[in-house]
Amino acid sequence: MNWTLEVVVVPVSDVDRAMAFYAGQLGFNVDHDTGTGPARFAQLTPPGSGCSIVVGTSLVEMEPGSLQGLQLVVSDLRAARAQLVANGVEVGEIQVLGPQGARPAAEEDDLNNVGFVFFADPDGNRWAVQQITARG
Repeated sequence: MNWTLEVVVVPVSDVDRAMAFYAGQLGFNVDHDTGTGPARFAQLTPPGSGCSIVVGTSLVEMEPGSLQGLQLVVSDLRAARAQLVANGVEVGEIQVLGPQGARPAAEEDDLNNVGFVFFADPDGNRWAVQQITARG
């Protein structure tokens, strides 16, 4: 039997602001936006992903901005970071994570599996973006 992760709830304080960030700046597709009273929510999916996020109010007991460790995977981290910067996302520099911890990436570094950048949404939910070009 397959077990697939399909949705992650991301606690936010303002659905419109979150949608502007996730759809407008990150390029996530808006699957639906349900405006039903105090429990408004929207589902968005990163391009190419089988897992979506749901942003909303009154969905979970987590405080807006309390979600940490969300991770996206791309095949070209340098291009992904450039796209984030071009779209106005405050994103850190590329880092290489290894046994000795993190260090700034050099131009010649192979980033496969070890290259990361980090950013937060407007509420402070923290995301990582990892480069994976080949899986072992």
